Amino acid sequence: MTESPLDLDARTPAAVGEEVPSAGDLDLEERSSLRRVAGLSTELTDVTEVEYRQLRLERVVLVGVWTSGSAEQADASLVELARLAETAGSQVLDGLVQRRSRPDPATFIGSGKVDELSAAVHAAQADTVIADGELSPGQLRQLEDRLKVKVIDRTALILDIFAQHARSRDGKAQVELAQLSYLLPRLRGWGEALSRQVGGRAAGGVGIGGRGPGETKIELDRRRIRHRMSKLRREIAAMRTVRDTQRGNRRRNEVPGVAIVGYTNAGKSSLLNALTDAGVLVEDALFATLDPTTRKTATPDGRTYTLTDTVGFVRHLPHQLVEAFRSTLEETAQADLLIHVVDASDPLPEEQIRAVREVLVEVGEQHGAMPPELLVVNKTDVAGDLQLARLRHLLPDAVFVSARRGDGIDVLRRRIAELLPRPEVDVELLLPYTEGSLAARVHAEGEVLAADHTAEGTRLRARVGAELANAVQPFAVAGRNGATTGH
Repeated sequence: MTESPLDLDARTPAAVGEEVPSAGDLDLEERSSLRRVAGLSTELTDVTEVEYRQLRLERVVLVGVWTSGSAEQADASLVELARLAETAGSQVLDGLVQRRSRPDPATFIGSGKVDELSAAVHAAQADTVIADGELSPGQLRQLEDRLKVKVIDRTALILDIFAQHARSRDGKAQVELAQLSYLLPRLRGWGEALSRQVGGRAAGGVGIGGRGPGETKIELDRRRIRHRMSKLRREIAAMRTVRDTQRGNRRRNEVPGVAIVGYTNAGKSSLLNALTDAGVLVEDALFATLDPTTRKTATPDGRTYTLTDTVGFVRHLPHQLVEAFRSTLEETAQADLLIHVVDASDPLPEEQIRAVREVLVEVGEQHGAMPPELLVVNKTDVAGDLQLARLRHLLPDAVFVSARRGDGIDVLRRRIAELLPRPEVDVELLLPYTEGSLAARVHAEGEVLAADHTAEGTRLRARVGAELANAVQPFAVAGRNGATTGH
């Protein structure tokens, strides 16, 4: 019987042998499906009069202040700012660096340099200036008044990228809380023109003499923002309770946890896919994935553990983000092992390691000592031989891998198995064949040292955790000393 064209069109992709896309592929396709079209904006020309300004990143000029370190470090910071701007959807036209002992408190770069920056902005026909640092409200206003274009800082740029890429409910709530924390001291209004005039009975019976500007529009907005921030903190606290419950369930089941941390775009999601076939989104962009993803996998000797991909870090990560994402970053403090991923192709990998460890120390201050760390140098397939030789000398205990090609993944699995905590109680069991679920738990959560199938049931000698040892106690048989032994 022949099939009609209608029947063929109705088949699913799997039915005709096509590869089914992963969740990460679908996310990447969705992210690439919408692009900004230049020249169609109807935003107000005078951006200084707009109270709530949506970031319109199209044609930008970058400006930074070099206060310390080498010229190479200053240039690398501006190159990273350019990548951040491109990730947000802009076109970088020019970049300027000013050498100063400290940023100017009024204009960030100094009054004379503002004129040079203004000339560069108008020559490039840019509509936005991005500062490589966090600007105070006064610096922001001064620069916009003199440059006559929109000015944003590094913090606002990173917050905008986070807002674009957040997908989960808790991720969106955390980003919104960070944005409101940043926006609150930078609100601006139209003065008293929008004040709420009160008088007579509306003024509490004061009447004559009680009339006045009342509560201005900006004060109302601040109150509404504080109310919204309080609500978001309560929601995030409730989500933290759910996450703690899930983590507690894993602890009770004696399942070790491994957290993947590292600089943004170092290849954390690619490494998670290589170790677990998770299929999460992978994109050559900064902060491509924000929402933590947890997957279960096993060591070469059969022990089960979880891998969690956390949010990426960056130099001068805004403190609003660290505060808002604290509940997510707690995964790193509660893990049994940290896999710290380093980008071998970056010109300054030491700076990446230092930036990540600074954030980890800040998180660890509230949760005690951080778990042991395993450095993993990724992207060895695109790094030069000289760079790899230098990194092997600099990081002698690191594991060198290529998550894209699969080089070194088996070595990494063995190193993880060596560093994971091992169960503490030795047991010798005779499990009836009706207790298959318990036998499966021993294999999944413990370390099986010997197994033998007899007529009475499965005889196991294993090393398990305390909770599982209590569960299998009724089936324990005498060991060498006549009882199970604990270590």
